[in-house]
Amino acid sequence: MKILVVIATYGNANDKYLQRLVEEYRSMSFDIDLVVLSNVHKYVADGVEVIVIPRRWNPLTLRGTFNGKRNWRFIKQEYRDWVRHLDLPFAHRQVFADRLNDYDLFVYSENDTLVTEKNLRAFLSVLPVLQANEIPGFLRFEKGPDGDLNYPEVHGHFHWKSSSVRKRGDDTFAVFTNEHAACYVITREQLRRAINSGGFLVAPHGGKYDLLCTASTDIYTQCGFEKLICISQLDEFLIHHLPNKYVGTEFGVGDSEMRGQVERLLKIADNAGRSEQLFETETKLTERAYSKGYYEPVSQQLMSMLPSGVRTVLSIGSGWGAVEGCLAAKGLRVAAVPLDAVIPGHAEAEGIEIISGDFDQARRKLAGRRFDCLLLSNVLHLVSDPVKVLSSFGSLVSPGGVAIAVVPNTSRLKLSWAAVRGRHTEDPGMYRETGVQRTSRGTVRAWFESAGFRIQALKQKSGPLALRIGRLMLGMLDTWLADEFILTARKNAEAEAAPSGAALQQTAVQI
Repeated sequence: MKILVVIATYGNANDKYLQRLVEEYRSMSFDIDLVVLSNVHKYVADGVEVIVIPRRWNPLTLRGTFNGKRNWRFIKQEYRDWVRHLDLPFAHRQVFADRLNDYDLFVYSENDTLVTEKNLRAFLSVLPVLQANEIPGFLRFEKGPDGDLNYPEVHGHFHWKSSSVRKRGDDTFAVFTNEHAACYVITREQLRRAINSGGFLVAPHGGKYDLLCTASTDIYTQCGFEKLICISQLDEFLIHHLPNKYVGTEFGVGDSEMRGQVERLLKIADNAGRSEQLFETETKLTERAYSKGYYEPVSQQLMSMLPSGVRTVLSIGSGWGAVEGCLAAKGLRVAAVPLDAVIPGHAEAEGIEIISGDFDQARRKLAGRRFDCLLLSNVLHLVSDPVKVLSSFGSLVSPGGVAIAVVPNTSRLKLSWAAVRGRHTEDPGMYRETGVQRTSRGTVRAWFESAGFRIQALKQKSGPLALRIGRLMLGMLDTWLADEFILTARKNAEAEAAPSGAALQQTAVQI
């Protein structure tokens, strides 16, 4: 077994991690050649080949910058990527291609990602049971000061695809939607297939991920392969991100959360759980803009809009349940229709009633019940018929009850859309092509009014830059500049008779 390992490194800041990687590969029982790609001349170790990749202005940066089809955010990102020397991480592919016939296995990694012999042997052990288009993949972990593990790739809209669980031989595999792990391993035949696909030897580019991450994910996203994580041997497919820099940040979940999700995946594999997803949570925009987050934090602004008379809440499209858990901790009875069968473990532990199934199944299970409040956080812009969803679940709201929603402002989507497609598309076509509804204050108001609700309060949330621009423009652009809308809408009295007795008060609950 001859293995070629190519490691990308920038400057000297991570040299201590680079040396740790070299030591690890040197300790293995395989026949390994090491190549380091660097932007500066450096000595790494005896027998380690160093290839210096000269910096150059990449045509990618110029393309689209001056043709009026990219907004300022895209231009800034392209400049940052050039400063980070975007040619370097992509250069490993030509090295692989040039040495295709000399090695049996090829490993690419960034300079702080530790692949061990245990990982490589686990990769080789499951290869025989996988299909030609399936590649065993890895998940990164980090260690906190107390030894607890953190999984940095688990954040935002990234999640396990519950419908992807499959048995292969004695093992169980599943797809995690974040293919990035700062490394990948492929065989000679897989590399040959990737090259022949036309998606491997390509110029540096971004897309689903930024440029640096794309360097290690194209093999899965545009070469005809699918990355599978062996969840029945999860420990053998975990690799250490040595800096541990995401511990305690919004990037990552702890070990108990990860193990709980894997346990539910294994139940699905044993036909003991459902596998469908409530709706498509990822958009088709660059870097999956406006996708639904699975790990949304508690929003104090959202909580402040909850009327004090609310005692029961129905949450549609819940993720791991931080918001719902906060409501339950305040004594409210909360039921939730989760995004899938894998994510609601934390919510269940917090005493949340879980209503499984797709929209139609969940609605049938809830027939005859009534709730004081309907909660929809970052859901409506991702469904094909927002009014239908509002009307269906809105019928479960008690007379005089309320709906609370968070909806991103996608009225600026034309700019991102132009950057992706280079042309304008009318709103219906925009949703079909991108998976995103075009929203504005007027659009959201029309949705709720059509579903039998009357908007009572609508707040705008804007970032620091938008706030500064808004002040300069004397507030004239505030609606357009808003990042998202948070609203409260009361069910129309005409839809159902007004409640007898004490009506829901409008005073906000303090959370």
